[in-house]
Amino acid sequence: MTPLDDNIKPSKDTVDYALILTSAVHDMKNSLCLLLQSIESMSADSHIEQDKQTHTAKLADLHYEVLRLNSGLIQVLSLYRDEKDQLPLNIAECFIADYFTEFCIKNQLYSDSHGIEINVNIDPDLAWYCDHNLISYLLSDVFINALRYSKGKILVTANLVNNQLEIEIADNGDGYPDSMLQAQHNSMSELSCKQGRTGLGLYFARLIANAHVIKGNTGHISLRNGGKLGGGIFTLILP
Repeated sequence: MTPLDDNIKPSKDTVDYALILTSAVHDMKNSLCLLLQSIESMSADSHIEQDKQTHTAKLADLHYEVLRLNSGLIQVLSLYRDEKDQLPLNIAECFIADYFTEFCIKNQLYSDSHGIEINVNIDPDLAWYCDHNLISYLLSDVFINALRYSKGKILVTANLVNNQLEIEIADNGDGYPDSMLQAQHNSMSELSCKQGRTGLGLYFARLIANAHVIKGNTGHISLRNGGKLGGGIFTLILP
């Protein structure tokens, strides 16, 4: 576990930031529409008797969309800072399990109302040097998406493999579509609004992972399907 040399930055592909930001704004607009629909529905339901379980489920969905919208805003800000070369790394020792303790608490309303079982299999003493906020943004976005596409189970693990940290977030959903599995191998410049949120999410994750460099080794991500739960598996590897 060695502090990163944050003076080394990987070279950038030529990226059309206008297309990427257009994708981000479009996705946030959709989240706002869903928020408005949920608020209108709950307002209408307030005039009739409604069971507690249904009311809680609607609140959970509302809270989920707020988290997604917040994630989108963070991504837009990060992309802007990256374009201006103002996305600095603040490297510190971070305890990996703490990330997911926080995520589980923030998303408990949604996971409880949808009956999602979350297992975090991480040594509480496992720590790594990385940018706490950026990695939190990345993992939170992946975790929220896993909640959305899960069919009831999520498994989170973190291990040291070949002197690198590997964090996996797996679910028992239908898995990543072929288009998304193929897009992960595209250059950064090819990840645009043509892939919608897929392109934006992958670009954001790779941007943060690639920013972590030590002794020529660069952080990266990978997507695959299968594993113990049979759904999608997101892997973040940090040097």
